[in-house]
Amino acid sequence: MNNFYFKVERAGVFTTFQDEGYKNLQHLGISAGGVIDNNLFKISNKLLNNNLNESVIEFAYQGPRLKLIKGNAKIVIAGDVYFNIESTHTNHSNNKYNTFQTYDLIEGDVLDIIATKKSIYGYLAIQGGFKIDKFHNSSSTLTRSKLGPNQGNKISNDQTISFCHECKDNINYKVLFNYEKTSNVIRVLLGPQSDFFTKDSINKFFSSTYKISNNIDRMGIRLEGHKVENIKTPDIASEPIVKGAIQIPGDGNPIVLMADHPTIGGYPKIATVILLDFAKIAQLSPGKELLFKKTTFKEAEILLKNNSVFLNKKFSKIQSF
Repeated sequence: MNNFYFKVERAGVFTTFQDEGYKNLQHLGISAGGVIDNNLFKISNKLLNNNLNESVIEFAYQGPRLKLIKGNAKIVIAGDVYFNIESTHTNHSNNKYNTFQTYDLIEGDVLDIIATKKSIYGYLAIQGGFKIDKFHNSSSTLTRSKLGPNQGNKISNDQTISFCHECKDNINYKVLFNYEKTSNVIRVLLGPQSDFFTKDSINKFFSSTYKISNNIDRMGIRLEGHKVENIKTPDIASEPIVKGAIQIPGDGNPIVLMADHPTIGGYPKIATVILLDFAKIAQLSPGKELLFKKTTFKEAEILLKNNSVFLNKKFSKIQSF
């Protein structure tokens, strides 16, 4: 049995194993979880010729510092990220490293994921995947529920991280992925309790600028700005909720539910962020501003299909070197 592994010299801020998440388990009280940014997740695995749902390490703000103790590995970093590879080997002598490009790590090398830049989340993928236990056929970590790999915990200092296969080829791959400034307009569908709010308040919800507060995590994002006026009640009978749902609690400040949201909720929902813009709002750091724009189911479906076309074009432009 192989025993290829890294030692964690620094865990980072919020570092966990993730994949697409759990399916059809919300009726058991298990949140879907999964990666925050599905595009970055898929591109990182494609560059390594992995299954597109292979487990990755997701990190926020600052990633882990990992020393390769045994074996050789091929890795990729996806996202808007600073990172460094410390090595005595000549293949890492240029000291300039790019995301969306694979690198060969040799026993003794240190991978230091220093920080994200203009976004929050980034990803580390490895050829062949990490050697971790799955729960209900998923390798997503739900830290609040203590479910998933790593005993449901964040990756911690001094632990070891095993991977499945030693890399033996020297072919690397890259793809161009631009991080040009994009609009902070978040497209949403009207929620099931939109009639709980005045027409004037709904109009202001779509015309007002909101700010990302400091109160954010993988469960939800609290927004600051226009307080939404409720004309019925701030509480409803608890009902199933989905990621991207925008709840309005009693104080009128919207809460956008993220990947690790609870399975049911008792606040009225004014809107739901469409799947294509879910990562977009999640990647906005505290203090960033945004606007909500109402869209339709048909347009949301078209946008999601267009994103699949975009990813396929990216995959077709992967280059070897």
